[in-house]
Amino acid sequence: MSAEVKSTEEKSFEEKLADVKRMIDGIESGRLPLEEAVRQYEAGLRALNAMEKELEDMKRRISVIHENADGMLVEEPMSVEQTNV
Repeated sequence: MSAEVKSTEEKSFEEKLADVKRMIDGIESGRLPLEEAVRQYEAGLRALNAMEKELEDMKRRISVIHENADGMLVEEPMSVEQTNV
């Protein structure tokens, strides 16, 4: 039985993070040839940049529900101030 390899687009955020952690472990182990360590480093940076964009997109999708002055519940996009807790 062969393992099916997912493309980066098909992977969950958590799977992508695990991939980056494996890259870091490989680099930190000191067992990779220099050229491979540099390739892993570059791939990790690309992955982290894409993940950062994905997180920003998710933040924009999050709404905040609160009670207004009239006592009604209203939904608003989350502000930058609310995400920097």
